[in-house]
Amino acid sequence: QIDYTGTEPSSPCNKCLNVSWDSTPPCTCTINFTLEHSFESNVFMYYGLSNFYQNHRRYVKSRDDSQLNGDNSSLLNPSKECEPYRTNEDKPIAPCGAIANSMFNDTLKLYRIDNDTRTPITLIKKGIAWWTDKNVKFRNPTGDGNNLTALFQGTTKPVNWPKPVYMLDPAEPDNNGFINEDFIVWMRTAALPTFRKLYRLIERKNNLQPTLQAGKYSLDIAYNYPVHSFDGRKRMILSTISWMGGKNPFLGIAYITVGSICFFLGVVLLFIHHKYGNRNTSADIPN
Repeated sequence: QIDYTGTEPSSPCNKCLNVSWDSTPPCTCTINFTLEHSFESNVFMYYGLSNFYQNHRRYVKSRDDSQLNGDNSSLLNPSKECEPYRTNEDKPIAPCGAIANSMFNDTLKLYRIDNDTRTPITLIKKGIAWWTDKNVKFRNPTGDGNNLTALFQGTTKPVNWPKPVYMLDPAEPDNNGFINEDFIVWMRTAALPTFRKLYRLIERKNNLQPTLQAGKYSLDIAYNYPVHSFDGRKRMILSTISWMGGKNPFLGIAYITVGSICFFLGVVLLFIHHKYGNRNTSADIPN
């Protein structure tokens, strides 16, 4: 994990700490780090946020699923649940709501350093969203032709976004608009205030070399997402999986906790039964 919030004065990202949503040009910083062990299989690159409450009731409800599913009438007349991010300058916002408006927009690039030479690591941006989200829940509006600019005509971008939804990935038509996978991943809200979301994939090229060799690396950050105002933190996480899956201690902790509670209750009930369970249960009435 690499924390790049920049609250420490010695951090390269300290200069970007008070960045705003519309900073032009974006503040950039670079953090160097070392991998002590190689990553053998496919690597998953996450961004993590702390002290960010995506589970707030009004925040979770602040979206229009019909609009996100490509319904043309909802595109121009979003749900009132999106207030106060329903309209801007008398135009409907697409996508509307607080979840979309707060979408994570830092740009992360990874490089390997070998003899003072920086080699970029290929980061794959497709395949990070759930299949059901990509193909069922999220769809672009329909109409004549496939020109997203024309299909989104009459709408405006969310207040905090630097560009409209149909320009999230202009180079990839099947990854643009409401079906942009970065957007889809963000819209699946987290249950806890400290969370991570999948950002990119690093695929293993061959079986002879590890995906990421042990050594020196650098992380280039286009620092756009402000978290200092609510005492939040940002981090980049590199993770991999084994035949048992990814590292997730939650289930282990939950099982141990529930098991301990059940054992304790069992001991208490056994004690109660032993002390008070020997009463005379005979139905004979004494003389």
